[in-house]
Amino acid sequence: MKRILIVIVYIIVSVFLIGTFISCTKKVDKDVDEEKIRVVVSIPPQAEFVERVGEDRVIVTVMVPPGASPHTYEPTPGQLEEISKAKIYAKVGSGIEFELAWMDKIIKMNGEMLVVDCSSRVKLFTVSYKYGEAAVYYEYDDSDKAKSDLKGIDPHIWLSPANAKIMVENIYEGLVQIDPENQKYYKKNLDIYLLELDKLDDEIVQTFSGKENKKIIVFHPTWAYFAKDYGIEQIPIEEEGKEPTAKGIEDLISQAKEYNIKVIFASPEFSTKSAETVAREIGGEVFLVSSLKKDYLENMRKAAEAFAGAVE
Repeated sequence: MKRILIVIVYIIVSVFLIGTFISCTKKVDKDVDEEKIRVVVSIPPQAEFVERVGEDRVIVTVMVPPGASPHTYEPTPGQLEEISKAKIYAKVGSGIEFELAWMDKIIKMNGEMLVVDCSSRVKLFTVSYKYGEAAVYYEYDDSDKAKSDLKGIDPHIWLSPANAKIMVENIYEGLVQIDPENQKYYKKNLDIYLLELDKLDDEIVQTFSGKENKKIIVFHPTWAYFAKDYGIEQIPIEEEGKEPTAKGIEDLISQAKEYNIKVIFASPEFSTKSAETVAREIGGEVFLVSSLKKDYLENMRKAAEAFAGAVE
């Protein structure tokens, strides 16, 4: 009987000690989290940018999660709660539809939050394109950007490693503004990541070395800034968000055959129906490349290899 009582007491004490340990651990974790800078970003690639500069001094919330479309996404109540706690909102700033629809409301939710415009100092472009014709780019005059609705601009600025460097620098400046005591820490992390982006750029240049017929067919010309950097011509399937007409598909098939194109690029965030139709007619295939993956460096390498593998 005595032994049984000892065992029971031992179990009770053990449960109490374990519970106390877990409770203390949670409290420590909570205290550590509360010391971190809460940063909200619009899209997953920005999360990598913030985390590489801020490392263990930041907690990042992404508004448009992987697999969702920034053209149509609406934030959840949980995400809106995170905005109320945030010290920084790092917006893309180039006119993605999510921000055009929600940014004013987001700012009103937290008037003390610093808003970092990641597109500051990035050279913006508008894109003109028709079915079966290569996209044409025009530089955007952003001298009065604050009053512009940004419509017509290609918003996918992060898909250029050169632009990504500027975006990361803007994020660094925002973190320093909020937390100047740790400037050296952020600067060290910034410099390391900028070197990795330079290396990525060099690798992509080498990937396309010797390629002369750098034409790709895409569902939507998402990769405008990437294409400009590396001398690629994008031939879009859709036009101004609309599915191609029968004549449009006919022109695309002719273009594909003329340039010996066998791969049609589409995005996993959008319908692939038209891309599959064109691919079927040319005896080719559809290859999915995402512009929104968080693992920015690796995703850009894979995209570059896919594009380079499809051109001559």
